[in-house]
Amino acid sequence: MTSLADLAWPEVEHSAAGALLVVPIGATEQHGPHLPLSTDTDIAVALAEAIARERGAVVAPALAFGSSGEHAGFPGTLSIGPAATELLLVELVRSASATFARVVLLSAHGGNAECVSRAETRLREEQRDVRAFFPTWSGDAHAGRAETSLMLALAPERVRLDRAESGVTTALPEILPRLRDAGVRAVSKNGVLGDPAGASAEEGRQLLRSAVDELLCFVDDWRP
Repeated sequence: MTSLADLAWPEVEHSAAGALLVVPIGATEQHGPHLPLSTDTDIAVALAEAIARERGAVVAPALAFGSSGEHAGFPGTLSIGPAATELLLVELVRSASATFARVVLLSAHGGNAECVSRAETRLREEQRDVRAFFPTWSGDAHAGRAETSLMLALAPERVRLDRAESGVTTALPEILPRLRDAGVRAVSKNGVLGDPAGASAEEGRQLLRSAVDELLCFVDDWRP
């Protein structure tokens, strides 16, 4: 697995120039009382490292800040907003295009979806070979069974299972208008959208494998 941050520029020039660059995009935001604020970033990095191992891609340093304004009512959440996230990605890929043939923007935070897609559109209009990938998990929307299982597979020592508790379990479409208007705290006092009960490392590994397989197909279908 090749990490861009570990290389000196001559190594990039001799062995990584023209390769596929994967940019993990996450967030620093609340994930209930039991998961770390880095959850989305950790998941994005894990997927990026898997594609690097299996397809020889280069992994850029993760972007740990994004558009997380909906979580602003919880201590520790750090958001740069949608406009700044979009601009950051546009400028980043413009710079990366001088070295790398293709760039994957791999975002594991749902709140980044619109600004990442807008950045992708702008960059492709500039004839840059960039694609956005968004892993999806069935079931809970945020900090529930799926994300808890994923973190149990990736970093079990950082999951506080003794603090895990159910949040709002109403179907997301029903609470989405209120969530968009007033943020997550208005619909869920503990920040959980779902229920982490039943989460397991084994389920997390299965979810990761499924997402990696989907990402591999995505990259292979894109090859020139």
